[in-house]
Amino acid sequence: MSWNTLRKSIKECVSCPLVHIRTNALPGEGNVKARLFLIAQAPGPAEDRTGKMFTGPSGPLLDGLLGQAGFTRKDVYLTNLIKCQLPKCRRPSKGEITACTPYLLREIDMVKPKVLVPLGFHATRFLFMHFNIPRPERKDFHTLFGREFGAGDYIICPLRHPTALLFNPDKRNVMERNYRKLKKWEDGKNEK
Repeated sequence: MSWNTLRKSIKECVSCPLVHIRTNALPGEGNVKARLFLIAQAPGPAEDRTGKMFTGPSGPLLDGLLGQAGFTRKDVYLTNLIKCQLPKCRRPSKGEITACTPYLLREIDMVKPKVLVPLGFHATRFLFMHFNIPRPERKDFHTLFGREFGAGDYIICPLRHPTALLFNPDKRNVMERNYRKLKKWEDGKNEK
């Protein structure tokens, strides 16, 4: 499958009811040869309107956090677990995740990254379930952020979603420290 075919399949997807409320289904974007593959939860209202990743309030936050690690968006591949906007930014349903899973797995297969970076709870939980990695209860998920986990040919390095800073600016220092680990992870220098 070519990139154009995959992007067209995502944009024209009718596999779940989100097709009736979305403006744009978002394929991933960025460096298709990236070693870092970032996975957010789903497009927000701004992303749904523009058809581009991280164009809403979390966009400048992501850019700043990536900059802390010495990266720009051109250095990484960005995608979502769910390709369409979720009503009222609610959590994704099991059926929606199932419908989008083939797209995400195809993107991973085509990019062949070294490091999978799930941003936030749902993307992290999906990857841990997919790779059969034991995971803590939801209340303890925060303990996974900034750590690395082996998963076959990949390293999974969960980070908080940049949106967390909109709700809790006090997390800035720890998030910047964790995002700076992206460089070590990309370079293959394990940080325990």
